[in-house]
Amino acid sequence: MRNAFARVLTELAKTDERLVLFYADIGNRLFNPLKEFAPERTINAGIAEANMASMAAGSAMMGHKPFIYTITPFTTARNFEQIKIDIAYQNQPVIIVGTGSGLSYANLGPSHHSFEDIALMRALPNMKIVCPADAQELEILMPQLIELNAPCYFRIGKKNEPSVHEGTPNLKFGKAHTMQHGETLAILATGTILPLAQALHAQLAAKGINAELVSFHTVKPLDADYLKSATERFEHIITLEEHNVSGGFGSAVLEHVSEHNASVRVHRFGIPDFFIDQVHSPEDARVKAGLTVEDITGKLASRGLL
Repeated sequence: MRNAFARVLTELAKTDERLVLFYADIGNRLFNPLKEFAPERTINAGIAEANMASMAAGSAMMGHKPFIYTITPFTTARNFEQIKIDIAYQNQPVIIVGTGSGLSYANLGPSHHSFEDIALMRALPNMKIVCPADAQELEILMPQLIELNAPCYFRIGKKNEPSVHEGTPNLKFGKAHTMQHGETLAILATGTILPLAQALHAQLAAKGINAELVSFHTVKPLDADYLKSATERFEHIITLEEHNVSGGFGSAVLEHVSEHNASVRVHRFGIPDFFIDQVHSPEDARVKAGLTVEDITGKLASRGLL
């Protein structure tokens, strides 16, 4: 997905001179094509993420459309104060790109895991949050984020994420994309966890459960129209995310349901409330976190859904 980000940004920057990239001494070769024709708009800010956020805010105030890019925990948690005051409070159109989100860097331990980033960004006024599931979703949504002219957190994967769409999906910022219509319950997934949601959907279908499968690429603002429809049609909603269950996408859905007096039950699946270490791969980490089809169906069965 990071390769797709670099490619799309390079193509967009050829026709839009407002686009500027600040990166924190990562992906140097990745951005070589951009440097070749726009070296003055491809700025290595060094391992100084807080300065990078403030530099981008100043650039935005001068009429640019800046991106800041580095590994997810370093582009959100490490420079949270600068994002809050310089970007969100000033309502500057900076796109904060977090690469390697969730468990992408599982083997590097908690310093490189990002289970709290959606919660942090959700708490900021003016901030939008978009989590594409694959490179195709990234390519479709990225130009739309630029046109928002607003602060945005773009939570992307690392590399080799599988494609989740058979054709070209009609994706719109702020609108959930229904991949499979269903009648029994809804599975709402955001970001790179979507292949697991597809596997869960297939497992439920094998059990005779006609579930609806939805890519909820935009976490903030949530698609209120879809959620209104879902709460009217289903008694159960399952949310999936590679993020802590506290404060993330599932929490946002649960809050929305509660605030609108819906009787639907929300079943949240994500990272439990503990740190994950001593793992060698994202798959190994998901097993430890209970993010497998077997674990999820087991919990659903214990709740009387299966």
